[in-house]
Amino acid sequence: MTTHDPIAHTAALIRCASITPVEGGALTYLQNVLEPAGFQCHRLVFSAPGTPDVDNLFARIGGGAPHLCFAGHTDVVPTGDSALWKHPPFDAAIADGLMYGRGAIDMKGNIACFLAATLDFIANPEKLGKGSISLLITGDEEGPAVNGTVKVLEWMAAKGHTPNHSLVGEPSNPERLGDAIKIGRRGSLNGRLVVRGKQGHVAYPQLANNPLRGLIRVCAALNALRLDEGTEVFTPSNLEIVSIETGNPAYNVIPAAAEARLNVRYNDRHSAASLEALIHREAENALTGTGLTLEASFNGNADAFVTKPGPLVDTMIAAVHAATGRTPELSTTGGTSDARFIKDYCPVIEFGLVNKTIHAIDERVALADLTALTGIYRGFLNGYFAVT
Repeated sequence: MTTHDPIAHTAALIRCASITPVEGGALTYLQNVLEPAGFQCHRLVFSAPGTPDVDNLFARIGGGAPHLCFAGHTDVVPTGDSALWKHPPFDAAIADGLMYGRGAIDMKGNIACFLAATLDFIANPEKLGKGSISLLITGDEEGPAVNGTVKVLEWMAAKGHTPNHSLVGEPSNPERLGDAIKIGRRGSLNGRLVVRGKQGHVAYPQLANNPLRGLIRVCAALNALRLDEGTEVFTPSNLEIVSIETGNPAYNVIPAAAEARLNVRYNDRHSAASLEALIHREAENALTGTGLTLEASFNGNADAFVTKPGPLVDTMIAAVHAATGRTPELSTTGGTSDARFIKDYCPVIEFGLVNKTIHAIDERVALADLTALTGIYRGFLNGYFAVT
């Protein structure tokens, strides 16, 4: 039995309409729970040109090592058409053992479970000993990810709060609790390719040079690439063309330029720099002899990483197995998370709820899973501070 109720905490957080970058009261709720329990709380608002200001929370209890940092986000994606939901998306309605609401899974429910487990754990100060627990909670994970975790981590390092290990509470399980622990993620690279030709009338193609012909050749060459066959811990890298644009509304005009956008999800056989060079080379080769020119630009802030199995991973495996009887897969699948920033400061893993309904209409969590995840987190805390 949990002393602190993760279901009540989840409901309270869901009722905060914290669509990125709006704080919506979610961080205030956490602060109001944590401070009476002895946590030192810091509200950190960061800014950058061209992006919205973001409110973040850092809270820590204890001052020594080992220092475990739980990381998460209270911001959520938009609800879509709320009329399509069975229950209003910020009501935290309960029906048939499920709680409905935006953020129930991604990731307010996970934060609520860690909150409940931590409050239970520190009720006996001897368990924490000389160690410390912190929470890094951002309001910017679902948005630009500029004024959130990146800057909080910089602030933490400057103030002497760099953790020894981190647990990110992203929903990691595909079907049921205990399926998977995320020990790494593939990298992500965005690319923009612009092929420039000569605009003209479609009836006189000899007087123009259609950039779409070249862009089609470029896309075909990139689609034919087989980047790798995967590794022991990573699935194969993949390159996807996600849009083709000319900005041309007319049927009788050959456009002057055509643009393609792409994304590459890549494993540790590649780097952003090596992929940029490969894409640029393949595109230039495809345009050979066409008289067309290429402009290429890239951006990405997520390199591939993996946390090697060791005490941190083993402690979570033991906690999951004790609570569920399952031995979780060590996974690197899925999109990106703020673990991509945390790994530059300390080893990091991810474990949380079942991710089937994240970002969907009628996002929902089983009440039984909230109770079970709290038990897993509690077991992890017991193991972590016993063995580190």
